[in-house]
Amino acid sequence: MIKHTIEISSAPVHLATEHRQLLLKRDGQVVSRMACEDVGMVVVDHPATTYSHGALRALMESDAAVVVCGQDHLPSGILLPLADHSEVVWRVDLQLAVSRPLKKRLWQQIVAAKIRAQAENLAGAPAAQHRLLAFASEVRSGDTTHREAQAARVYWQHWLLSEDADAPVTDERFRRMRDGVAPNSLLNYGYAILRAALARALVAAGLLTALGIQHRHRANAFCLADDLIEPLRPIVDRRVRELHWVGQTDLDQPTKAALLELLTLQTATADDAHGPLMVSLHRYVGSLVRSYETKTPTLEIPRSCE
Repeated sequence: MIKHTIEISSAPVHLATEHRQLLLKRDGQVVSRMACEDVGMVVVDHPATTYSHGALRALMESDAAVVVCGQDHLPSGILLPLADHSEVVWRVDLQLAVSRPLKKRLWQQIVAAKIRAQAENLAGAPAAQHRLLAFASEVRSGDTTHREAQAARVYWQHWLLSEDADAPVTDERFRRMRDGVAPNSLLNYGYAILRAALARALVAAGLLTALGIQHRHRANAFCLADDLIEPLRPIVDRRVRELHWVGQTDLDQPTKAALLELLTLQTATADDAHGPLMVSLHRYVGSLVRSYETKTPTLEIPRSCE
């Protein structure tokens, strides 16, 4: 069963628990309730939101993630449960033992999948799409020829070109920036939510999020999530582009809701298993564990069925 995502932004609430149910209260009255075990993520954007210790404890015991947003409405912190996986020590040992050659081959698979997914988003620019598919076939172990960066330059130049006859035809060139205005802010929000969902799946699998494949920054506690998110970014890109086309550029409650809905997006993996993205993330992480165990890069990367 897919777990629910709760987003708190339009008004402040107090989070409490009663009989293993998460209660959302306003002015002392319960406005919503849900079984804690059915909650996968709570995204808190309203600065006046308050919590009881019992609510946070119950959410952690139910393997939920709590995402706290900053003044820019973008996620600024993640509260995750400590892994209670039955093989957590073995999994960490497995991570520490991963060879550099295997990491490079895993990164090759990740980059190639990312570029192919980007190409799928460029149906409105056939020439650029063809270039990306060529780049994807040329990715080498460890991406030593930097096909990811080359593909990104082509991709973002053509990203806003329309593939929909009902959308506005544009020759607009887009510049991707971490701190840029919309639609950059929407991309950042979507990526951050997906990153939190991946971190939750990694912890549930008994893995340390700081031990990455390619990302190795000493101040980054989520290197592995940042590795695995790469081929999934185009899923966010497509949704943000759709919102941009209809003029939905403010990071308001309806826009955030549309991006949070990506966690329920129907996806498929290489073995043709179908399911919501949040469920497919666990299959994805499970395939990473098998890759570590077999020393063979066989990642089951989710792809959109839309």
